[in-house]
Formats: sequence, C-alpha cells, structure tokens
Amino acid sequence: MATRDDVLAAAQRHLNVDARASMADLAGAAGISRATLHRHFATREDLLHELGTRSLDRWAASLVAADAPGAAASGDAVRIRACLDDLVARYLADSDDFGFALTDPYLLSAPDLVERSDALVEREVALYVAAQAAGVLRADLPPRWISHALYGLLVAARDALLGGDLPRRDLDALVLSTFLTGAQR
Repeated sequence: MATRDDVLAAAQRHLNVDARASMADLAGAAGISRATLHRHFATREDLLHELGTRSLDRWAASLVAADAPGAAASGDAVRIRACLDDLVARYLADSDDFGFALTDPYLLSAPDLVERSDALVEREVALYVAAQAAGVLRADLPPRWISHALYGLLVAARDALLGGDLPRRDLDALVLSTFLTGAQR
C-alpha cells in the first residue's frame, strides 16, 4: 500500500514531466486509485501545497547547506564565490526534484507559500549584495534582478532537460557560467 510519502514522490516525478497532470494521472503514476489519492489529498491544490512546502523546505536547506548567511557575512570574495558555486549546484539538484514548482500557477499564488518564498528571496538577495560588495558579481545590477536572472536560468535548465536539448551532466557548468558571466564573448 502506498504511503503518503510514496504518493508525493510519484506525483512529484510525474508533475516534473507533465505539470498539468490531473488527479487521475497522478493516481496512476502512484499506482493507486483516484479514490485512494483523494484519501491522502482532498484536492489537487492540497497535493500541490504539500509539494510546494517541500520545495521551499529544500530551498531553505540549500541556503543553509551552502552557508549563504555565513558567506555573506564574511565579505570574503573567495568564500562568497564558493558559496555561489555550491548554491547553483544545489538549486539545480533541487530543480531536478521540484522543477514543476518553478512555474506552477498555484504554487506561485498561494499566500502562505508566497510569503515564505519572499522571505527566502530576502536571504538570497543578501548573498548577492555581499557578492557585489566583494566584487564577485556586477555592482551595477539590482540584487533582486540577479535573483530573478538565476531563477530564469533554473527555468531554462528545466525546459532544456524536458526538451532533450542538453544532458543533465552539462547543466551545472552551463548555468553557473551563464549566471556569472552571461553570454558575453
């Protein structure tokens, strides 16, 4: 019998391939009936909300694991750059699991998830401000733009994978180099 975690894992994998999957599709992906899925989650929004919460948990954990607050507070360019390298790799790994969450309309509009996301953005932007002050990132860009740009690169990486345009093994280097130097020659 599928546990709640089994159902969430199957739904997460399926949503990464088909973000518009119905509850019937998600039940099938989990190998359970739609009625059983509804015993775990009354609505698709309930299921998405749980996955959105888990996605935000991973984002928060990635910031901590990369020591974004410590790197930002240090002001040390080498430490900040190492943190950015680590953080981008972690974000890509997170998007392997939660790629659908990057653009899902429900997840981008649920008030409690948006509030939590905004708080995580603030922690991330503090790192970008420190990176600018240390000369690691361009100082002429608004730090929030840097955050949006990295987010856009994560969406592009997800789309490139889904479209079969790039192998996963190439994405860490491509996203990091594009993030740090853009497409300049």
